[in-house]
Amino acid sequence: MKKVIIIGAGPAGISAALYLIRSGELEVSVISRGIGALAKAEKIENYYGFSQPVSGKELYENGIAGAKRLGVGFREEEVVSLSFDRDFHPVVVTERGSYTADALLLATGAYRKAAPIEGLKEHEGKGVSYCAVCDAFFFREKTVCVIGSGEYAVHEAQVLANTAGSVTILTNGQPLTARVPESIPVLTQKILSVNGATSVTGLTLDGGTIFPADGVFVALGTAGSTDLARKVGAVVENNHIQVNEQMETTLPGLFAAGDCTGGTLQIYKAVYDGAMAAFSILRYLKSITSAC
Repeated sequence: MKKVIIIGAGPAGISAALYLIRSGELEVSVISRGIGALAKAEKIENYYGFSQPVSGKELYENGIAGAKRLGVGFREEEVVSLSFDRDFHPVVVTERGSYTADALLLATGAYRKAAPIEGLKEHEGKGVSYCAVCDAFFFREKTVCVIGSGEYAVHEAQVLANTAGSVTILTNGQPLTARVPESIPVLTQKILSVNGATSVTGLTLDGGTIFPADGVFVALGTAGSTDLARKVGAVVENNHIQVNEQMETTLPGLFAAGDCTGGTLQIYKAVYDGAMAAFSILRYLKSITSAC
């Protein structure tokens, strides 16, 4: 039986899961860390089928309950990376393990946590990066740091440790929420600024301490869809994953739906995207099965 993994349990992800599981031909799993942007919707009055306002939390819980009833599997885990194996099957890496699928849908919304640190945005592409797998090569034997305090930050630091001269995690005043290997130093001071003229030269920490660095990798919160897409080389523009009308990314077997693809950031659009992605995934799986 073919396996499909969906990252994200919002309207796009659950919509896709419902269509995929009803095909009766697939094992469908959803990996998610929680409600996401729907938590902010206290009252939804413009969605078809509800005579009374519904909260985002209710809509989220009802969607998951319906998917579970039909046999969709759920894992509450944090996704920290994405790759492809030698047979070009998507591999999802979480803080607990790794899972291989025949097709993968990214549907975690448009969330990208940024830190209000002076100079951070100005140095993007000039030493500031959001993807260790993508850019570690450019910092071989150099001094780098990772801004973050959770599993995602630890994962990025471990990736960088394979090539960089030294790697330090900077929590920016936040408490650590993940176990850090003893080989990776941690500094907990708040970051005041990222410094440098044409490229990063260091960071100023609370108290005036200067931390010299050639590269700064941002890994705040959890990895979103665009972060994961970048790791495998899918095209991302203006922080949105590029897809065609069938919700196909630029990589075979990798699909995206919902807010992470841009457009109208509304529930109805996410649900539509999820359904379209499901149809495309079904066609894709049939095509690779026929080719075998």
